[in-house]
Amino acid sequence: MRPADGFDILIIGAGSAGCVLASRLSENTSCRVGLVEAGGAATDPDISDPLKWPDLQGRAFDWAYRTVPQPHTAGRVHDWPRGRVVGGSSCLHAMAHVRGHPRDFDAWEAAGGARWSHAGLKPYFETAEGRRQVGGRQVGGRQVGGAGPPDVYLPGDEINPVTAAYMAAGNALGVPAIGDHNGAELIGTAPNSLTIRDGRRVSAADAYLSDQVLARPNLTLITGSDVEALIHDGMRATGVVLAGRGEARRVFADRILLAAGAIGSPLLLMRSGIGDPDGLKAAGIPCRIDRPSVGANLQDHMLLFGNVYRTKRPVPPSTLQHSESLMYLNSADLTATTGRPDIVLGCVAAPLALAGFDTPAFGEAFTLLCGVTHPTSRGTIRPTGPASTDPPLIDPRYLEEEQDRRTFLAALKTARLVAAQPPLDPWRDREVLPGPDAVSDADLAGFIAQAASTHHHPCGTCRMGGDADAVVDPDLKLVGLDNVHVVDASILPTLPSGPIHAAVIAVAEAWCGGVAGAV
Repeated sequence: MRPADGFDILIIGAGSAGCVLASRLSENTSCRVGLVEAGGAATDPDISDPLKWPDLQGRAFDWAYRTVPQPHTAGRVHDWPRGRVVGGSSCLHAMAHVRGHPRDFDAWEAAGGARWSHAGLKPYFETAEGRRQVGGRQVGGRQVGGAGPPDVYLPGDEINPVTAAYMAAGNALGVPAIGDHNGAELIGTAPNSLTIRDGRRVSAADAYLSDQVLARPNLTLITGSDVEALIHDGMRATGVVLAGRGEARRVFADRILLAAGAIGSPLLLMRSGIGDPDGLKAAGIPCRIDRPSVGANLQDHMLLFGNVYRTKRPVPPSTLQHSESLMYLNSADLTATTGRPDIVLGCVAAPLALAGFDTPAFGEAFTLLCGVTHPTSRGTIRPTGPASTDPPLIDPRYLEEEQDRRTFLAALKTARLVAAQPPLDPWRDREVLPGPDAVSDADLAGFIAQAASTHHHPCGTCRMGGDADAVVDPDLKLVGLDNVHVVDASILPTLPSGPIHAAVIAVAEAWCGGVAGAV
């Protein structure tokens, strides 16, 4: 029975997974659901404008995390923007919707069983895609349970002509044209499917926490409140300690779901005394449950920002969100038509580079991005103190593994090869970055170290599995506390090939649809 002054279920974090969980679980009118978010509502109008996503970092609704210096990226500290807002990072990201390759989920199945395989998750991907549209024409999808999953929009004729030429350049090298990255194969050229409806971003909050959902009498949204720690006795949790609005208070619940993301969820566990004893001691936190793997297994995609080309004529501005097409490839065989990709390219119809690099003006250049789909480097997240205001130590260990450095080099060489193909001749004038003087592998590796940064896909820090070191079991129950579950990007054992948002939404849908009632 739930406490009289609490909830049946308390969800920590109103990001992508938390929005799904709150919407689906509150469909049961007999279940009292609480949803806690550190930030507030998404009131900045730029969040809704798909073209404004590059400008959202650093605003009041960004957690504005930073990594420790990374030895293999020229000692740089990397900004890690994450959403501190209802809707979480779905209010900041570039809206690309990519399920991943079917084989990406083999490791998930090995860790958690058939429910987490590609076949097991497919119905939940479909549920999470709302109305699929191509060029404004609905081609499938469904609305479920009164909430509206994000429309997934596959652009048609409105693709920027530079982006169209880039896809044709890939095809000129034998890369297949697959039309949609969410079909049977991932390798090939296609416009990006985007979570956009009527020219506006559809965040997880827009999709799952409509006014109609928030008006449910059994759903309570608590904003502006940081969660300091879980209240637990080492076997079972009874609630959480909140800090916000000038006071600390306790909120009680029969079951607690952590959906604070790959950074927030492990940090909350560690502030609650659940983690590596030595790391907790260093942060001034008594260890109450010895789980060394909390905060380990950190993974993230990187992209090169970027391989920039000045154009012969003005580039028309994007009418979508600038970055309109990803290209997934087998670097050893660009004509491959099946299998998991090992590299990804992207085209941005604008100059895009990290601070410190000179680029042409907007409208005078385009950019090719590139990266590694399955990095082997693994990092960690650790607290520096017992309070939610203590900054975390985030060490992704970017490019620590030689395989990642070697594959990234192949990705940059492939981007340059695509840029040199005839379909881009009417647009390409000359390469600006890394520039014609960058010829040797050492030159290119040096540029990668200076210009690669996060693709904003951190995951894995509360890894799911059936082994002794897993943080959560195959039902996503926290090992050590019987009534705490983690349902967010932190439980992913491995990265899928592309952006993780689609997978996070599907995991939350799957937990509500297939697991929640059994635990």
